[in-house]
Amino acid sequence: MRLTLRQLQIFQAVAQTGSTSAAAEEVNLSQSATSAALNELEHGLDISLFDRIGKRLQLNDNGRVLLPQANQLLDAARVIEQQFNSGFARSGAGLRLGASTTIGIYVLPAILAKTHADSMSYPNVTIANTADIAHAVASFDLDLGLIEGPCHQEELYAERWISDELIIVCAPEHPILNGRVEAKVPLKNLRNAQWLLREPGSGTRETVEQALLPHLHHLNCIGEFGNSEAIKYAAAEGLGIACLSRRVVADLLSMRKVVEVKTTLPKLERSFYLIHHRHKILSARLQDFLTSCRRMSAPDKPMRT
Repeated sequence: MRLTLRQLQIFQAVAQTGSTSAAAEEVNLSQSATSAALNELEHGLDISLFDRIGKRLQLNDNGRVLLPQANQLLDAARVIEQQFNSGFARSGAGLRLGASTTIGIYVLPAILAKTHADSMSYPNVTIANTADIAHAVASFDLDLGLIEGPCHQEELYAERWISDELIIVCAPEHPILNGRVEAKVPLKNLRNAQWLLREPGSGTRETVEQALLPHLHHLNCIGEFGNSEAIKYAAAEGLGIACLSRRVVADLLSMRKVVEVKTTLPKLERSFYLIHHRHKILSARLQDFLTSCRRMSAPDKPMRT
């Protein structure tokens, strides 16, 4: 067999960095050795994988076909190596988890505390918005994703996990309340309100729009924020109203720095999801972690998509 994992690793690095010099640093080789390995791969396959644009290498159609297959093979090789490494087998080290922001801040730490109580090492955790986590899982850059929004990639396996309640909040003195915290706010007032929203690509943003737009038709966004923490404190300062997870605002609700806006809207709920690539080899450690996550949703039966 002329194809080697090392060649695929170098191809992957070049695809990610756009040059053999940058890829050489990633794989700890000289630039000449990296270029030679790439040339051997292209020669062995009898195709060109990149378009040469000046000094930059851009994936062509052949390269775009090969890249997901290379990602899958390299990920499988990594799992095999770790599976027979006793140090990895006894800990969470090497497991690559991704969580969207609400889960990463408010849910995942408790899971890690339970699943790795006796371990001296923990998984590597990436926290980003739902779209970024899903993309990283699809590219095999992450072993597992815990997301709070819909998953749109066909190559990903999504399992509905736990439910999360969304509520509308504002500062106690916000004009929309008209001094009556317990009174229900009419929908027309919500339509005219100034909303604080997450950035596009956020699972919370997508869920909020799906829940509210059928009733309000539009949201007058006066500010977009990269995380829900910023939004809740902006709402507490009276900058606008927000629709956030009850988990996120529980502390400020208890301190009366924000209040829940009563409305005639139906109860707003969403699901959190566990996602992994459909061709992902699930190691024993990853399966154990999934089992721990699923215990949180008991007695609900997981829904798989």
